[in-house]
Amino acid sequence: MAEDLNEQEQTAEEKEKFEQDVLKAAEDAMKLDESGSDSECHPEEQGDEGSSPDAPADASAEQPADAASEQPAEPAAEDPTAALKAALAEANDRNLRLMVEFDNYRRRTAKEQLELIETANGKLLEKLSEVQDNFERAFASENKAQDLEAFEKGMQMIYNQFAKILTDAGLEQIDPTGAEFDPNMHEALMQQPSETVPEGHVVTVFQKGYKLKNKILKTAKVIVSSGK
Repeated sequence: MAEDLNEQEQTAEEKEKFEQDVLKAAEDAMKLDESGSDSECHPEEQGDEGSSPDAPADASAEQPADAASEQPAEPAAEDPTAALKAALAEANDRNLRLMVEFDNYRRRTAKEQLELIETANGKLLEKLSEVQDNFERAFASENKAQDLEAFEKGMQMIYNQFAKILTDAGLEQIDPTGAEFDPNMHEALMQQPSETVPEGHVVTVFQKGYKLKNKILKTAKVIVSSGK
């Protein structure tokens, strides 16, 4: 146990001595650095001591100054930020012009479409007004016929005129009597058994449907067969 204590004390002494040696070495290094910096700060004094006062001045010492003065000044580099700002401003201006042109085109197109619709409606209404005129003449007191058959014939002629106008405009009736029930074109009001019409087919058309070209305007209201 005593030997271990002696070894610990000896180790502490060696450690303290080692630290003193390190501090001394650091102080010596700092002194060397200070002496070297002093010699670097006064190079002219060392040069004057080593050179003769009668030695001619080196002409090359003045040459760099003259060469520097003779070199042309380099042009200032362009600022990339300024070029980017100019390109951005140009792009914004072009985009604004395109937006204005598109807005004008949209307004002009909408106006032309509205005028086209109004013109088409005007032609259709002009033809329908002729049907209205014929009805008014048929119901006029001086044109009332005592013969019901002649009156019915006149009404049939007005109806045919009216139906032709609608057909020419593209209107088509949907009469699915006996056809298979189609929920896209028909509206089932009820089901009823039938001896002649198979199940899932239209027995009776309660109200006809209408479509314009390929667009359904009104579905046909029908009664569907439930079979026997």
